Amino acid sequence: MKKLLIKFWEPLLAVFFWGNSFIATKIALKELDPQTIILLRLLLGSAFLIVIAIYNKKDFSLNFKSHGAIFILALIAVFHLWIQITGLKFTSAVNTGWIVGTSPVFIAVLSAVVFKEKFFKTKIAGILVAFTGLILLVSKGDISSLSFISHKGDLLILTSAFTWGVYSMVNKKITLDYSPTMTILFLFIMMAIIIAPFTVSSKSISVVEHLSFGGWTSIFFLGIFCSGISYVLWANSLKKLEASKTGVFLYFEPFITAVSAWLILDEKVTGMVIMSGIIITGGVILVNKK
Repeated sequence: MKKLLIKFWEPLLAVFFWGNSFIATKIALKELDPQTIILLRLLLGSAFLIVIAIYNKKDFSLNFKSHGAIFILALIAVFHLWIQITGLKFTSAVNTGWIVGTSPVFIAVLSAVVFKEKFFKTKIAGILVAFTGLILLVSKGDISSLSFISHKGDLLILTSAFTWGVYSMVNKKITLDYSPTMTILFLFIMMAIIIAPFTVSSKSISVVEHLSFGGWTSIFFLGIFCSGISYVLWANSLKKLEASKTGVFLYFEPFITAVSAWLILDEKVTGMVIMSGIIITGGVILVNKK
């Protein structure tokens, strides 16, 4: 057991931080708008990665051919984060965790369309199972009523899961000449440049100046731990372990979100929520089963 913990502590810690990112975002939304949260998170994450890059003596020279691709990735990533955080304003952190967990399903579908990857029966079954769980979750078990389809928050989160699939496809399609750390650093900086004109104003500056301790704690956690440390830990994990073994840890993320939302935000975790989450997770595992 001890050896396993030593071997897997990096992906486990990264997933723990990511699972709690929805909790921190929910707290930050009490004082800040989505754009400001994204910009502050990116600035803190970039600062952390710059320190890491300097410490590891990374090459900061620019390859402008790669930056066109990074700009496209940054556009998609900014839109992805914006609709996800906006969706969090209208739904629970628990629902968000489970719905975001369907991202691998969208990746599988888009891979079949874009890269003509084979679609086996287990993948089709997994997609059907995952979306059955999703419908149960969003409808709270009352699938006889179609009113749940109009739930703004859940629909935005579902759209963000799809945009992450699009981001993954574009990322897979392009070739970058940077190390993972430098790619993420340049991506964060580009994202900050894109969103800054829509964020920086006298009003937003005033709100940030009067941000509470709880607000700053949430932003610090999102920027340093979720955007900085987690990405470095994940990149290290991918070097040491097989990608498939590392990816399995992502299945724990919604469960971490559910427990933290219950403990910190006092969100209700009903039997239907747990059952729906297990069904979604089972579907996602089937989709990724070789």
